[in-house]
Amino acid sequence: MESHCASSAGELLHAVERGRSVTVRAGDRTMAVVDGERLRDFLARFCPAEARVVAEDGRWSVFIPGLPVAADGSTYDEAIDEMGNALREYAEDWQEHLADTANHRGNWALVQMICLSSEDQLREWLTIHRPVPEAGQQYATRDRG
Repeated sequence: MESHCASSAGELLHAVERGRSVTVRAGDRTMAVVDGERLRDFLARFCPAEARVVAEDGRWSVFIPGLPVAADGSTYDEAIDEMGNALREYAEDWQEHLADTANHRGNWALVQMICLSSEDQLREWLTIHRPVPEAGQQYATRDRG
């Protein structure tokens, strides 16, 4: 597939808005210019949250297996909101110093999805398709497949 060749920044942005493949070459490197919302939607599907929510002793906890991110709150909504904040902090840390570490390097797609998401989009990603658990129960917050 051949990339779109634009003669001006306006043409380049118009091509991106239309979903065209747009690349920029610098030496032997090729970078893609993509619509952020399209990329976010793709990454949200590609990186399912698989968050776990646990209700216990009047508190709510949220964690994502395999990530060093967790949050809690006195209500389900508070715990989910805190998890969104924790994910944003993780994305910041990843960009500042974790990107090159062996055990975090593979989280590039997740970090991009977090950075491209609004608060509402991140909350939806964390909670889609799951009931609120009852005390002592644990649920994944996203259907697989």
